[in-house]
Amino acid sequence: MRAPNRLRLLAPLLLLLILLSSSLSSLPPDVRESVGELLRRLESKRPSSSVQVAAAHALLQRLLPTHNSSFRFEIIPKGSCKQNGCFHISNVNCSNSDGTEILIRGTTAVEISSGLHWYLKYWCDAHISWDKTGGVQLASVPPPGSLPRVDGEGVKVERPVPWSYYQNVVTSSYSYVWWDWSRWEKEIDWMALQGINLPLAFTGQEAIWKKVFKGFNVSNDDLNDFFGGPAFLAWARMGNLHGWGGPLSQNWLNQQLLLQKQILFHMVELGMTPVLPSFSGNVPAVFRKLFPSASITRLGDWNTVDGDLRWCCTYLLDPQDALFVQVGEAFIKQQIEEFGDVTDIYNCDTFNENSPPTDDPKYISLLGAAVYKAMSKGDKDAVWLMQGWLFSSDAAFWRPPQMRALLHSVPIGKMIVLDLFAEVKPIWRQSSQFYGVPYVWCMLHNFGGNMEMYGILDMISSGPNDARLSKNSTMVGVGMCMEGIEQNPVVYELMSEMGFRSQKVELKEWLKSYSLRRYGQAFLEIEAAWNILYHTIYNCTDGIADHNRDYIVQFPDSAPILQDSQSSNEGPIRRFSMVEKNHRFSFRETSSSMPLPHLWYSTEEVINALKLFLDAGDNLTRSATYRYDLVDLTRQVLSKLGNQVYLDVMTAYQEKDAKALNFHSQKFLDLIKDIDELLASDNNFLLGTWLESAKSLAVNDRERRQYQWNARTQVTMWYDNTKTNQSRLHDYANKFWSGLLRSYYLPRASTYFSYLSRSLQQNPDFALEKWRLDWISYSNNWQAGTEVYPTEAAGDSIAISKALLKKYFS
Repeated sequence: MRAPNRLRLLAPLLLLLILLSSSLSSLPPDVRESVGELLRRLESKRPSSSVQVAAAHALLQRLLPTHNSSFRFEIIPKGSCKQNGCFHISNVNCSNSDGTEILIRGTTAVEISSGLHWYLKYWCDAHISWDKTGGVQLASVPPPGSLPRVDGEGVKVERPVPWSYYQNVVTSSYSYVWWDWSRWEKEIDWMALQGINLPLAFTGQEAIWKKVFKGFNVSNDDLNDFFGGPAFLAWARMGNLHGWGGPLSQNWLNQQLLLQKQILFHMVELGMTPVLPSFSGNVPAVFRKLFPSASITRLGDWNTVDGDLRWCCTYLLDPQDALFVQVGEAFIKQQIEEFGDVTDIYNCDTFNENSPPTDDPKYISLLGAAVYKAMSKGDKDAVWLMQGWLFSSDAAFWRPPQMRALLHSVPIGKMIVLDLFAEVKPIWRQSSQFYGVPYVWCMLHNFGGNMEMYGILDMISSGPNDARLSKNSTMVGVGMCMEGIEQNPVVYELMSEMGFRSQKVELKEWLKSYSLRRYGQAFLEIEAAWNILYHTIYNCTDGIADHNRDYIVQFPDSAPILQDSQSSNEGPIRRFSMVEKNHRFSFRETSSSMPLPHLWYSTEEVINALKLFLDAGDNLTRSATYRYDLVDLTRQVLSKLGNQVYLDVMTAYQEKDAKALNFHSQKFLDLIKDIDELLASDNNFLLGTWLESAKSLAVNDRERRQYQWNARTQVTMWYDNTKTNQSRLHDYANKFWSGLLRSYYLPRASTYFSYLSRSLQQNPDFALEKWRLDWISYSNNWQAGTEVYPTEAAGDSIAISKALLKKYFS
């Protein structure tokens, strides 16, 4: 049954496998010349072919050790591809005696690894995703000696653009912060299999900074107030905060520096070009005393409750000051000394959620030129990679004159912009292709590492090629810039493939193939369920940034206030106005100014998809990928139900119906308990894993307490609070994790509902301040807690899901 099944699914895809290269020739001449020169320089930094082939074989050994002799890898000689990277899959002569069956040739070890992944997917029906999203499905791979043959002379697949970029500057805090080398090695292997050849490499930079700042007479005590804690390093690096969650021990610095060396070595041996950090102007407070004549500005508050100077209002060294170039040059050179000459591409986001002091284009141009000068003094061939988030988050400031001034402040080809949110808010369209500056079409997709089934598959399958083929296109790559990883594997598999596809993907057939690969078997019920999910959950076209605000995980910090029902046409789910406290985005997170949960699809249809998933469950009891998807889909369905139940509670309170208030309050609390039990049945949804990984990096009790506090705080209160004011970023990084629901979200809702009930019985005014006082005290104690949570699953996911479907939707 295997071959007919595979051929049936591959038939409509065969034309897509033989892709056409869109080469650099379509770029404007100045961009083509500068990008071509950069690619040649980067190629000269790669290790030898033998090193890369050995690295690819080592990856195969880790992924599929039983088939280590079944594949032969070769680096393609220069010129075998048209302009960009490519891989070629073909058969090895059957008379070969060493057991080799398939030959995969590629431009680098990344292309070889991508070719291996492509073969395993489209010839062997295999699937590879993050461990925490179900892991790999390799049971469908035939045994050595029986691998499927490739037709004819083989298949050649070329990149339509040179680069596949990966990471956001905050992913290092939301996802990678507690990783050891074992986990990093798996991630870099995953990157290579997905075709990533331009990854951000930010680990361990504080150790570099300590060495650099020592040369400027900055003491260890001064750095204790400068660096953030482990879970908040991303924002300390950007100058949003200082000291929060710190200080960093020398053990942490040494540990992370060693880890960065391992990361870079593995990236480079696979042929990747790592993107290293550069100086953005953020300096310790003591710089004002050490250099009294330097131009140093204290920035404004970033999301503290009341401007607490212990954490807020960092210092920015003016890029036009001569000291800026000295510091920037020293930092680049220190990295080269530490890691070797591994890249020419450096990230810098001086203006990330921090606007320049004036909108004068001439001044902005001088600022940009000064930032680049600091890079180029350290590396004469430096290229500035800049996140384009500022053009979305502060669009009112970055109007065309200001944007053009910054983009043209360096020579064409010396800056590459990440169009960070192109799947929802593409800047390339409104900026005439970034005014001629090369850019990478990026998918942002996730905020805060939240867990929400969400995506825009149609845009992913067509957006990159639409941009690349548009008039005067300066697009040179595709990228994935999520704030947190390990969620929505279907979205990331499709987006990764866009680095090798020059035509729109026919998603209906692709999803059939995807479901077969992911579960190792084809089922009509599963195919039908995925078709529903494609047209609902994965078809969000409302232009809203999907930051999960479901009431279970982001409980409103307000008393209930009725909105005039005549002012809304959104139906009953839009009736209540809540006080908004988190202004993380300046464009729409929801379709209303109220902090209401995002809902863009028919919940009834998605419930039907869940039923179809369960109908196939008895045949997939041993499938980790199926179990993950089932648990996630059930969680999604129940969480959205929780939003309506919360509003039922508010309605009952407004109508002074004590019986209904108690009924709906209890139903909401039951949902939290039931979802917690569901999540506890799968290893990938456990709070304990996050906390234990944090503690595992500590070498003493003080570090263990500090790291656990960092881990607990990031996913709950996030930032500072007063006794009666929650953090302005509370629940920004909310998670659907067993343990977190029962010990944190449940007591919050329970306490709030008890205040509602008391208000209804004794006093018409809701005691908001008193509830806040109680809740914040509980939260702060929880953040400082040391309770141990399970790291192993308990319970039968399929049975629990069936029972919950019957309980709430029978």
